[in-house]
Amino acid sequence: MQAFLIVIHTIVSVLLVVVILMQASQGGGLSGTFGSSATSALLGGRGAGTFLSKLTTYLAAIFLGLAVVISLVSAPSAVEPDSILKQEAENQIVTPGADLSLPTTVPIDNGIE
Repeated sequence: MQAFLIVIHTIVSVLLVVVILMQASQGGGLSGTFGSSATSALLGGRGAGTFLSKLTTYLAAIFLGLAVVISLVSAPSAVEPDSILKQEAENQIVTPGADLSLPTTVPIDNGIE
């Protein structure tokens, strides 16, 4: 699922770049390179600008929506323990003084220093 969304996101990204570059800017943009006369004849002089602007808006909204969906899909579903050490400490049974050895002989204090 995540791989499919990433592929769609990549395609939308490339289309967004192409549509932005096709828009006429102050310098003419790439719209003149790809035959602005054909675009003007097909969509009208102002129609091409508004169509590309709307398409840019839709593609940008899809781009942002897919980014949010991909981040939600790739997020971990369950809260994992903080660390392995904490997890092992919780699993261990601790008995106070279990590893202390008892003295085998009792020291004798005879009062001589």
